[in-house]
Amino acid sequence: MVPFRESALDFVRAQPDAAGRLAALERFDAVGMPTASEEVWRYAPLDAFDLDRYALATTAPSAPTTSLADALSTVAATTIRLGDGFVLDSGRPVPGVDVTWLPAPAGADLEPYASDAFSLLNAAVTPGVTTITVRSGVEVPGPLVIACGAGETASFPRVHVVLEPGARAVVIEAHEGGRESLVDMVGEYDLGAGAALTLVAYQRLDHTAWHIARTTARLDRDASLSHAVVGLGARYDRSRNDAVMLGSGAENVLRTTFFGSGDQVHDFRTRQYHVAPRTRSTLLSKGAVADEARSVYTGLIEIEHGARRTDARQTNHNLLLSPQAHADSVPNLDIRENDVVCAHASSVGPLDEIQRWYLESRGVPRREAQRLMIRGFFLEMLDALPPAVAELLTADVDAALGALEVAG
Repeated sequence: MVPFRESALDFVRAQPDAAGRLAALERFDAVGMPTASEEVWRYAPLDAFDLDRYALATTAPSAPTTSLADALSTVAATTIRLGDGFVLDSGRPVPGVDVTWLPAPAGADLEPYASDAFSLLNAAVTPGVTTITVRSGVEVPGPLVIACGAGETASFPRVHVVLEPGARAVVIEAHEGGRESLVDMVGEYDLGAGAALTLVAYQRLDHTAWHIARTTARLDRDASLSHAVVGLGARYDRSRNDAVMLGSGAENVLRTTFFGSGDQVHDFRTRQYHVAPRTRSTLLSKGAVADEARSVYTGLIEIEHGARRTDARQTNHNLLLSPQAHADSVPNLDIRENDVVCAHASSVGPLDEIQRWYLESRGVPRREAQRLMIRGFFLEMLDALPPAVAELLTADVDAALGALEVAG
């Protein structure tokens, strides 16, 4: 197989914006692949990762059909289907919504990703940017579904969602497939004044995949973002989710959840960055790990000088479902303003024995009692989603929990 760097260079040189892509590739070379000696990567199983084992996806695959994507389509205003980052179907038209796909990343700003190797690599070799724009004052009547399929390759999807002032929308990103693949995804979300976005990222890739995602949301005055991130699949599932409150009155509610089994690693990182005064952020991260799986939660609340009357909170709860499972929780605060309210909390532990005993004493078999308790643990996360979407995803999560064996 041709070394990845060589195939990437051939692909970049053939693109219409080769100069910008080459700049990103040069930055990637300068940063280099991460190592476990770096603090932000010390929990990742990098000894099992080799970029050269993956072939770069350079052409659009045939359109995949999956049961989850088809189910989500039944409740969607439109469904955009991506394969390895290429647009395969731009969906039916929706009034007030523009969907475009540029085969080039249109001079992507690299500065926010200056030290992030995988985001720089995405900027260099992504097939293009899928952009959804909701025009001013438009309220989209149903979810906008982005069904992201992955093949047995290295793929680099890139999504940009723009809500103009006063717009309201629900966007669902569903990631599937990806046997023995690398999926390196970048998402950017710009919310104008008074806009409201509900965003759901649902990842159920094959358990042999590597999934690395980075999202950045920028919120103007009085904008609100309700963001849910659910991770079920991938051998290594890394998700970094940033929100920047740029205008007063902006609010971000972020819920992340995961379920790990086998030898999976779920690595969730969040940054809630408050620049303007009177902004709010609430983060709740809940996950469960069984067998020999492990999880990492690293969260940062950052409050800039001048962001007075900010209210920011983060909470992380982890369930350990076997003696071999492991969870790390690392909450952080960086506060440069006095007139603020901040809080953080975390917990790691097994299922509550008293609750399980209570269910068993009422005739519920142990296995079913455990499943009910785990389902209840996740219910808070899924119930916050739009009802039609919550019903579909809850059924999918239940199917994953159905095969679970809990030690003890």
